[in-house]
Amino acid sequence: MLFSQPVTQNSLRWGRFLVLIPLMLTEHGHATDTAAAAITATAVRAERQLERARDAALRLDYAGIVLQQLGPNAQTLRITHMADAIGLPGSSDSTGSTGTSGSTGAHSDITRVQPLEGPPRDMVRQGARVTWYLPQERVVIHDQLTGTPGFPVLSFGSASALLAHYRTRSLINDRVAGRSSEVLQLQPVDGLRYGYRLWFDAATGLLLRFQSISEAGQVVAQTGFSQLAVWPTSAKRFQWREPDLRGWRTERAVTGPADPLAWSFRLPEGFSRISASRRRVGNAPGSAGDAREVLQILCSDGLAGISIFIEPWSEASSARPVQHGAVNVIGKRVGRFWLTIVGETPMAALRLVADSVEFTAPAIK
Repeated sequence: MLFSQPVTQNSLRWGRFLVLIPLMLTEHGHATDTAAAAITATAVRAERQLERARDAALRLDYAGIVLQQLGPNAQTLRITHMADAIGLPGSSDSTGSTGTSGSTGAHSDITRVQPLEGPPRDMVRQGARVTWYLPQERVVIHDQLTGTPGFPVLSFGSASALLAHYRTRSLINDRVAGRSSEVLQLQPVDGLRYGYRLWFDAATGLLLRFQSISEAGQVVAQTGFSQLAVWPTSAKRFQWREPDLRGWRTERAVTGPADPLAWSFRLPEGFSRISASRRRVGNAPGSAGDAREVLQILCSDGLAGISIFIEPWSEASSARPVQHGAVNVIGKRVGRFWLTIVGETPMAALRLVADSVEFTAPAIK
């Protein structure tokens, strides 16, 4: 029981203060709820933008000029995409393999990429099938997509799962290639992936520009349209036909699937193993030289990729870390094997993989 107290000026002041406390707490609670609602709304909007961009890159016909910058180096490409390529010559699988999940011929879209500098060459992708045409060398190279399909395609499975590793922020709208765009910033919640800025076409949702942002806040890689035309698929503005390959030499970059079960390693949270294959590396496509076969294990979080290349160790192997724009490389010897770990991630992510990797078949270690 409370005893009654005389009413004084001092007690009146305290009374007014005690009355204000719940009001202040209520106002603070409203502010917190408003901020949380704004964060949730931004995340939902970001999910929708990513999903719309993923779908637009597959369902639209588009053609454009793309500038790609990796560190100090840049190249210009022409990208042409047709959403429905069923029945076109060359659209059948010439490799005789099924590739990765979802690449068994169900894909009817086709993408043609033409670098505009250096010797003429074409890269044509349909699903997971990739074919290089090198007219000067009269060489055709059959490859298999082992990573993300490349700009402007986004290949994440779940936008919400992807965004669990980023803080999202909508930036002021912009223009890219003369088109109005909405800008999204992704800030990583850890030091194991880059931040990103993405520009989406306001009209179609197509990804127009993509920047990788380092831990220091620098743009270490970017790809974006400088010119772009988009049509509905019913317009059929262009077609692609395979060149006459009589007299050309055929090569295969991927020689078959691989079994990576003897290898264990830790990945940054959100990354998962995508594929494993035996791959010829060591020289440029179609060039003469000493190529060698390696095991490639590909991992991705839907935006960034990490590849682990495994081959027999030799004294020529170098463990010196290398950085080239957004791409980092680190090497490590494990028993009689040499691992080259390549990633579009900060070096800390590659060191996490390298420090945890183990070969779990001791009988032949």
